[in-house]
Amino acid sequence: MKSVAIDFNRPTSPQIFNFLRDEIVAMKLLPGTKISENTLADRFSVSRTPVREVIAKLVNWGFVEVRPQRGTFVSKLSLTQIMEARFIREALEIAVVSHVAEHRTDELIEQCQNIIDQQQLAANEHDALKFQYLDDAFHQTLSDFTHFERAANLIQSEKAHMDRVRNLSLQELGGQYQRVLAQHNAILNAIKSADPEKSREAMRTHTREILAILSTVQNMHPDYFEEHSADRDITPQII
Repeated sequence: MKSVAIDFNRPTSPQIFNFLRDEIVAMKLLPGTKISENTLADRFSVSRTPVREVIAKLVNWGFVEVRPQRGTFVSKLSLTQIMEARFIREALEIAVVSHVAEHRTDELIEQCQNIIDQQQLAANEHDALKFQYLDDAFHQTLSDFTHFERAANLIQSEKAHMDRVRNLSLQELGGQYQRVLAQHNAILNAIKSADPEKSREAMRTHTREILAILSTVQNMHPDYFEEHSADRDITPQII
């Protein structure tokens, strides 16, 4: 496994976490892969202490699981977690965008438009990971605008359960970049129009996008999913 240079003038744990999260989301570390504290410590030229901290955080985010007497593994995708995360995210983000539409500012609209413009460039380069990070930035900008920090943090953590599925769809399914961009533009246009109802509907459509691709991704990569995820009903609940 290739060594990774760490900037020891900055805290090491966040750097290691961000790197491993990127590898998991980008599917460079595939679901079910066994990971070793010693190997990671050697890879980053650090002691096992920051590695343990990072693994604990990855467990909390749902990216890694520790199996007693067996080891630490990259978590397989769970339809149960994905569907629950989507449900929570939809409820929160609809509330967020409604609030934003009522209190929007020119500065916020400019920030969001800039992110969408950068997403288009990432789409042109077929850079799925960059596109997804900008997707996070778009939603984080909206939720941060509410100044409800707990809501913003919960949206971010719940979205993590869907990141790998989204990344796979961007890499392997045609038309995904433009679909997401069109949905972001619809959300922003509704906000510009100061229309909470249109904003809610645009966000509802966007958060349910994963339902259109989930079965396809599962059929393409059944080994990435937990065995008991099979035959799960993914019909969206109306909120």
